[in-house]
Amino acid sequence: MKTLYLDCFSGISGDMFIGALLDAGADPVHLREELSKLRIEDEYELRWEKVLKNGITCTKFDVILQKDNHSHVHSHTHTPEKVAHKNEYSHSHGREGHEYAHSHEYEHEHSQEHDHTHEDHDHVHTYEHKRTHEHEHEHDHHHHRSYKDIFRLIEAAGFSEQVENTALQIFKKIGEAEGKIHGVPLEEVHFHEVGAVDSIIDIVGAAILFHQLGIEAVISSPIPVGKGKIRIDHGMYPVPAPATLEMLRGIPIEHSDIRGELTTPTGAALIAVLAEEFGSIPSMRIQTIGYGAGTKTFPDHPNALRVIIGE
Repeated sequence: MKTLYLDCFSGISGDMFIGALLDAGADPVHLREELSKLRIEDEYELRWEKVLKNGITCTKFDVILQKDNHSHVHSHTHTPEKVAHKNEYSHSHGREGHEYAHSHEYEHEHSQEHDHTHEDHDHVHTYEHKRTHEHEHEHDHHHHRSYKDIFRLIEAAGFSEQVENTALQIFKKIGEAEGKIHGVPLEEVHFHEVGAVDSIIDIVGAAILFHQLGIEAVISSPIPVGKGKIRIDHGMYPVPAPATLEMLRGIPIEHSDIRGELTTPTGAALIAVLAEEFGSIPSMRIQTIGYGAGTKTFPDHPNALRVIIGE
């Protein structure tokens, strides 16, 4: 049975997950072609490249949102240590980006990606953490999509049944968590941040690559969530954020001394939907290994997600 082991030693986010799968051999051309089915490709560009994280070569995946046909400019609090080299396909997919790139004012001291944003977004306004996601964003993103909007967008794309079901399960997991926190039914949940294009790309892209690799089972390590506080619309809240913690019910979390958000809402949703077991690396014949970089750089801790695929 083809098994994916998620070694979340530095947490997990949507962009880290996609970067790790690309690093492990997932097809970036397939990813771009499948994402085009959403018919929103004029709103974003994709970028992935090799970077070093504390001496480990990783793949960094970014979604660059377009505004009036121009890329948004982001001011990053931390940049990768250095670009080891760009892979053969990185040059044609954009410039500046991140996981939850937009509308996150997430002011946590050390956040990861790309729930951009990202990963992570608010209308009752859910995904209310407007996160810097390791970035300080200097603009607001105005795509407010409801759960129904996202459902219809994915359903109309013509993905395989597996990809469609997985993507919708992930969004439903987030919507249910936000609805519970805000006291509204799922159908009335509106996503400010998770409804942003970069977050949709992260979640749908994760489903596309997961099934492209033919994964049959997922096992994960316990999930470090970080510590400290973050600012969301209602004030200062402890890490993990309310939605993240809600989605991690029943999932083993792990203490970490790193201050900041290690696991984003999108990362928590991916774990909650995909992982079937939790524990140490299982007995398996390893086929491929991949490292997906987060945006933040820690002094003595590689900010990356490691995936191990084998039988």
